[in-house]
Amino acid sequence: MPNSSPAQPTHLPFPAASLPPGPSSLGALFWAFNALALQGFGGVLAIAQRELVDKKQWLTPAQFVEDWAVAQVLPGPNVVNLSLMIGDRYFGVLGGMVALAGMLSFPMVIVLILAALFSGVSDSVAVQGALRGMGAVAAGMIVATGLRLLSALKGNVLGSAVCYGLAAVTFVAIALLRLPLIWVLLSLGGLGALWAYRQLGRLEKGAP
Repeated sequence: MPNSSPAQPTHLPFPAASLPPGPSSLGALFWAFNALALQGFGGVLAIAQRELVDKKQWLTPAQFVEDWAVAQVLPGPNVVNLSLMIGDRYFGVLGGMVALAGMLSFPMVIVLILAALFSGVSDSVAVQGALRGMGAVAAGMIVATGLRLLSALKGNVLGSAVCYGLAAVTFVAIALLRLPLIWVLLSLGGLGALWAYRQLGRLEKGAP
């Protein structure tokens, strides 16, 4: 991969001064997302948080939560959206394409090979049981990551009480009531956005 230096990030959802040092080159960006994708068995959220926040320190926990929220609202796979956002932030359109290539190149080859192999044993009871077991582990990984990210909500403009309340109502709506995701997103997400807009307005005016 070409060894380009990162451009000054623009159009950030948070102050540029608060942005941790990003990838040093396009090559570092490519291999980071390649490693992320190759580790993402059963779900990439847990791996993305560990790689980008804990290991690479390209994002703070709060910034990761904000970026992941935007990536989840946009159509398409969440982590693909995230890779495009981060790549574009540091290297422009070329960075977005390089990050996307890192996400999809080697994993796509592996998935095609595994799909060909799996087609011959997909009816096996042992294989189906193994997949169910991996599904439980993947669910545990997602829950564990969500709990770890709760600390990032402490400084959120919504306020801790509102954040935890929205999280609890969202859980009930999706996990227990099984409401369509699009309606939960539009209703609760819309309420959260409006409340954040109100709070930001009060901060700008210096209201207590």
